[in-house]
Amino acid sequence: METLILEKPGRLLAGDRAEPAAPGAGEALVRIHRVGVCGTDLHAFHGRQPFFAFPRVLGHELGVEVLQVGDGVEHLKPGDCCCVEPYLNCGTCIACRNGKPNCCEAISVLGVHQDGGMTRKLVLPARKLHPSASLSHDQLALIEPLAIGCHAVARGNPRAGETVLVIGAGPIGMAVIQFALERETRVIVMDINDERLDFCRRQLGVQLTLRADVEDLPGELRKLGDGDLPTAVFDATGSPAAMHKSFELPAHGGRIVFVGLFQGQLSFEDPLFHRRELTIMGSRNALPADFTRIIRLIEEGRIDTNPWITHRAPLAEVPGVFGDWANPATGVRKAMIHVAD
Repeated sequence: METLILEKPGRLLAGDRAEPAAPGAGEALVRIHRVGVCGTDLHAFHGRQPFFAFPRVLGHELGVEVLQVGDGVEHLKPGDCCCVEPYLNCGTCIACRNGKPNCCEAISVLGVHQDGGMTRKLVLPARKLHPSASLSHDQLALIEPLAIGCHAVARGNPRAGETVLVIGAGPIGMAVIQFALERETRVIVMDINDERLDFCRRQLGVQLTLRADVEDLPGELRKLGDGDLPTAVFDATGSPAAMHKSFELPAHGGRIVFVGLFQGQLSFEDPLFHRRELTIMGSRNALPADFTRIIRLIEEGRIDTNPWITHRAPLAEVPGVFGDWANPATGVRKAMIHVAD
């Protein structure tokens, strides 16, 4: 079975894996149709992804078709098209018991801690499959990155009319923007890439954007905020420099939500943190309800995923183009791998 294997940083090769066994109780055998390429995959390619070991089959943004279900599976049938919730949790640790399976103590994420979807078929826990009768495989593969943004905004919990700053206008930043706008907040987007900022204005309806390399960021944010700094700051960069700088940007009494992550330590000036009585939150993965909610929003036409995808390739051609996709200069917003049609 054709499979792409990241053997080590910078070396993605086509390989062969055995066909998966028949699904057991509570499981489903699926055919992979689409794999979205995300920052996790690109960071892994560069050797900068935390919680990662080589060799690894990448891919956790998946649009799949159910081929067979095991005993006890009642919400799925062969032929169903689904997105995949790729966070395989234990169900018994304190996080799982408290309704936070997204940060399970023993979590295993497809394409990160265990082999993922850059292959032809997988057997998965059926409870991690969310079906839709109308969404395309492209749309289904984009549910997971949207869910990351949905969960992050829920963590920050901005109110209507509140000024929100989103740092980083890549795919995860765009997902944060999508759900911050849905809450009718006043969104400012900051990035160093003019094309990304232009996309946010043209396609996402963002009114306020700012280059991240201006000399006086707090001063420029005050100008955009009618004299006030934003009360909620979402960092979607995974850049230690940007994350460190973010402590200067919230208003007094504000909060910072770190959506991106990096492999290393983050430090900040304690007086800067205490003087403003800031709240700092991490946001990891997403919850099952986020997936079903986003499916509904796309089905109702309230989220348009069409502008997201900029690059495509069939599975067999991916080793030859993945290095280009990992280069920000090529302008990749979201690359989509076609495994089956």
